[in-house]
Amino acid sequence: MNPFLEKPINLLSTYENWRQLYPRAYNKHEVDPYTKTRIVLMNGTEFEANWFSHNLARHTDNNELRREISVTRQIEKQQQIKNSLLKPCNESALEHTIAYEQLAVDLTAELAKNEKDCYVKKALDFALLEDFDHLYRYSNLLEMEQGVKGERLVGRYTEIMPARPTIAHHRFNKDNVKRAINAKTADKQSVLATMIITAAEQQTMNYYMNITNLAENDLSRKLYMEIAQVEEEHVTQYESLMDSNATWLEMLLWHEYTECYLYWSCYMTETDDYIKGLWEQNFEIEIAHLHKAVELLKKYENKDWQQVIPDGEFPKPLSLHENIEYVREILTDTVQFTGLLDDYVKVDELPTDANFFQFQKVINPTPEIVPSHLTIESHIRNYGRDYRFEVAPNPIKELRCRTSDNVSVGRVPNVATSTDFFCN
Repeated sequence: MNPFLEKPINLLSTYENWRQLYPRAYNKHEVDPYTKTRIVLMNGTEFEANWFSHNLARHTDNNELRREISVTRQIEKQQQIKNSLLKPCNESALEHTIAYEQLAVDLTAELAKNEKDCYVKKALDFALLEDFDHLYRYSNLLEMEQGVKGERLVGRYTEIMPARPTIAHHRFNKDNVKRAINAKTADKQSVLATMIITAAEQQTMNYYMNITNLAENDLSRKLYMEIAQVEEEHVTQYESLMDSNATWLEMLLWHEYTECYLYWSCYMTETDDYIKGLWEQNFEIEIAHLHKAVELLKKYENKDWQQVIPDGEFPKPLSLHENIEYVREILTDTVQFTGLLDDYVKVDELPTDANFFQFQKVINPTPEIVPSHLTIESHIRNYGRDYRFEVAPNPIKELRCRTSDNVSVGRVPNVATSTDFFCN
């Protein structure tokens, strides 16, 4: 499939009235978990496209260009709100949070498994363990607050157990900024991966930042508060991988191409007929947006789309599915790593005055005030042990205890063993 070769529909025909814009929500008791994760992914993808367009408008004084992109931007916002409203009224924010974290785990794992650039793959694998631990923390909160077991929501496709503990995720943000790829020389899959994961993590960050003050009790508010800050770190890491030397209109083309690819992937892998139809509709809309971006690139920079994306053929569809063995492998190899400027190192190898340790002293002076730790300890007090869904014991023996939350792995030198990251 090459979207550049498809005939676009008329942009103005894609506006919808209020009745058309309000979709039929899924049934939370019957929906496939990966239908929910696809909805979260496309919600975030539309936000990224819309917000990129707003920033472009704020960095040009060409009002003709501003008017052109304002049209597609308005349609992107209609697409986003329609995607968002597929969530039903009776699904709690915390239940929906589980979908966010399942997406973070299985999307990151799927991108990493297919990533040819070792550096990009390392970034994906590193943050994968952190989102995996967030799923565990929120699932424990969910059982305490609502009596709902997370394994039912994830369909038992994704394990729920501790990884690199959330207390260890808090780094001085300078250590989250990585090296940018060059979109002109990088593999197309790598460019797509950096854009897809940035949009997904940005959506998660925004959701947590907005939901924090709406949570119903102090423990919930505090857990969202803490993990929202980690998501800020993840967005910093992933956005720094994106090509920072491409022009605004080159990146506009990449944004629209990414949206086309994702809606096509969703359509190719969706199991719900009604939602599959929405993915097809959105794919047709995005083809029109892509062709508008081609037109603007030619008009204002005198470039053809082939100068930016030489091969317009899509890679294989992005498929969301279980990745249990892959996550276990990354957990076994890299749980004891942290970020250090452009790279990642074992905590054991950091000097005692490293930014990581200094920042930890400021943010986590004692584990007893850390919300992610308090959540697990509260569950243990109430139920006698933490909540997990495991297909086998945790591969890290220090994380197997069910009656005490580990706050040392990935944070304190020489408390666990790790080898190194690996390339595909």
